Amino acid sequence: MSEGTAGAGPVSADASAAASDSGAALEPVIGLEIHVQLATATKMFCGCELSFGQPPNTRTCPVCLGLPGSLPVANERAVHFGLMIGLALGSQLAPRSIFHRKNYFYPDLPKGYQISQYDEPLCLGGRLGEVRIHRVHLEEDAAKLIHVGESGRIHGSDTSVVDFNRGGTPLAEIVTEPDLRSPEQASEWLRLLRATLRQLGVSDVNMEEGSLRCDANISLRPAGSEELGVKTELKNMNSFRFIERGIRAEIERQREIIESGDTVVQETLHFDPTTRSAGGGAGAITSLRSKEQAHDYRYFPEPDLLPVAIDEAMRQAAREAMSELPAQRAERYRRELKLSADSAQLLAFRSELGDYFEAAHAAHADPSPPAQALANWISGDLAARLGDGEDPAASRVQAPALAALVGLVAAKRVSVGAGRQVLDKLVAEGGEDPAAIVEAQGLASLGGEDELGAIVAAALAANADAAERVRAGNEKAIGPIVGAVMRETKGRADGTEVTRLVHEQLGI
Repeated sequence: MSEGTAGAGPVSADASAAASDSGAALEPVIGLEIHVQLATATKMFCGCELSFGQPPNTRTCPVCLGLPGSLPVANERAVHFGLMIGLALGSQLAPRSIFHRKNYFYPDLPKGYQISQYDEPLCLGGRLGEVRIHRVHLEEDAAKLIHVGESGRIHGSDTSVVDFNRGGTPLAEIVTEPDLRSPEQASEWLRLLRATLRQLGVSDVNMEEGSLRCDANISLRPAGSEELGVKTELKNMNSFRFIERGIRAEIERQREIIESGDTVVQETLHFDPTTRSAGGGAGAITSLRSKEQAHDYRYFPEPDLLPVAIDEAMRQAAREAMSELPAQRAERYRRELKLSADSAQLLAFRSELGDYFEAAHAAHADPSPPAQALANWISGDLAARLGDGEDPAASRVQAPALAALVGLVAAKRVSVGAGRQVLDKLVAEGGEDPAAIVEAQGLASLGGEDELGAIVAAALAANADAAERVRAGNEKAIGPIVGAVMRETKGRADGTEVTRLVHEQLGI
C-alpha cells in the first residue's frame, strides 16, 4: 500500500449511511495501485541478478537480505525507467526525490522495513486516458511467501517458507486517482497501462509471473455525491479476469452491507477466485488486516541513501529512450488511416498486431488493400487461426502475402470464403503469392454475371418457398438460397453479388 493511495480524498462513513437511509442508487468509486517490476539486470539496491523460476534463495546477498553492516546503492537504470514512466503518463518529474524506510514486520521482509518513497516521490500527477495519476514512486519488492498445506507438508506439518530471490526487485508503483466507476472500466484501463509499459520497454508486464500486480481501492457512495465512502483495498490481483471479478465481488459485498444498514469497515482484503463466496457467488473475499495509515509505517528518510537529483541530462535521456505510445498510435491510425476506434485500439494495444499491420500496409500489394479491411483480416481471421497472443510476424504468413490476399478479396477477384481457404494454406505452408494459390486451386471468383446469374436462378427454383418469403419482405429467408449458390460454386461466388442478383431476379 502506498501513501496518497488510490481513492485518496475525503472519506466518510456518512456517505454510505446517507445512501442507505435515502435509498439512493449507489455508485462505485475505484482507484488502482499498480506494482510494476522493472526490467533491470539487477535488484533495486544491490548487484544480485534478477531472475524468475530459479531455485529458491539463490539470488541473494547481504544487502537484499538486510544483514548488519550492508549498505544499499540505488539502481540508476531503475531511476531511468521511472522517469520514462513519468514522461509517458505526463507526470511532473521531481527535481529531487528521496527514499524512505517504510517500517513493518512480516516474514517476507528481512530488514523489518521496505525502502520506498513517501512525501518526495519521483513523479507527481499526470493522466492516462480518462484516469488521472496521483503519483509514481520507486521501491523494492518483498520476498515471496509460499504456503504449504495438506497437499505438500514439510517436516510433517502445515507451514510457510520464504524465497528471498524476489526480495529487492525494483518496483515502480503507479497510483491513480479514484476516477474509475466499474470493474470493466478498471480492467480496460489497466490493459492500456500494460500496453504503454510494454511499449516503453521498462517491464515485461507479465501478470502470470507477477511482473504486474494490481491492488484496487473500492468504495460506494450515493450517485451524484462528491463525498467518498469508506474504502477497502483488494490486494494483489494478477489477471484482468480476476481484477474484474474481484472488484465486482467487493462492490456487491459493500452494497449488501450498506443496504442492510451496517457500515463498511476500512480494511485490506484478499479475493480468492478459486472459492465460493458466502452468498454462493464465484470467489470469496476474506479480511487480511485493518487498513493502515501513514503513521502506522513510521516513515523516515533512508539514512544510507543520498537524495536522487534529477538533472536535465537524465530527463533528456528518458525522452530519447521513448517510442510512440499506444494511445498515440491508436490516434494516428484513426487520423491517418481512418480506422474505426475499436480496430485502432486493438492494433495499438497489441503491439505485435500493430507492427504486423504496419508491415502489411507498407507492402506494395497489387491490388492495394484498404486499411480497414487489412485491419479486420489481421485482428479477426489471422489472429483466430494463430491462437491467443501469438505474434503473426513469427508465423508462416508473411505480411506482404496477407496484404496481397486482402487486396484480391477487396477487388472481388476472390470471394471472402475462398480468401479464407487461401489463408488456411498460408498459415499451414506459407508462401509469397496468394494469387498462385488461387490459380492452382481454382478459387478465383466467377468471371461473368451470366454464369453466376444462371446459378442463382437455379437456386431460386430449388428453394421456391424461401424465394417467396424473401419477395414478401423476410430478408432472413435468403439464407438457404445463398447457401445453395455457395455450395454450387464451392465458395467462389461473392456473397454481396449473390444477394444483389437474388433481389434483381425476384424483382425487389
